Amino acid sequence: MRTLAGVILPVLVLAIVFGVAGYPVYVRPQTDPPRPADAILVLGGTASAERYLLGLELAHQGFADDLVLSDPYRPTDPVLDGICARPQRNVTVTCFDPDPPTTLGEGRELRRLASENGWRTVIVVTSVSHISRARYILDQCFDGELVMVPASQRLSPFGWAWIYVYQSAGYAKALLQRGC
Repeated sequence: MRTLAGVILPVLVLAIVFGVAGYPVYVRPQTDPPRPADAILVLGGTASAERYLLGLELAHQGFADDLVLSDPYRPTDPVLDGICARPQRNVTVTCFDPDPPTTLGEGRELRRLASENGWRTVIVVTSVSHISRARYILDQCFDGELVMVPASQRLSPFGWAWIYVYQSAGYAKALLQRGC
């Protein structure tokens, strides 16, 4: 009969290995400083108001004239609704519901818009923990250059644990789907 320590120790070791392996992917991913681009794409998601505001700020700073905002969830975000409802100075705003309502759907819309508009460089704004997976998926949909800019993300230890599980499952799904 196994002792409690004989069960807890392997689980603890596995959790530590998972945490260490995920750190450079979810907590400290490769990001890029903003630079001039053809468009800014803000990926949607839970607690995305900071993303939308950062995308708008980058557009107003002149990094791109086209701002594309994704809203994969309903009801919509009041910050997103406000940006989409009001004309923005010197910025063309496009708001869309991705189909499917995932990063893959956002990648497909990026591919369509880039093809229509001749975009070669796009700034992508998303949460820090989503940067690596978003880059992987969007690279399959867009042949141009992605400039990955993180929006701030404040999470509790439990929140980070959930993010590790959620993003890992998302990676597994993306690896199985392959392609755009």
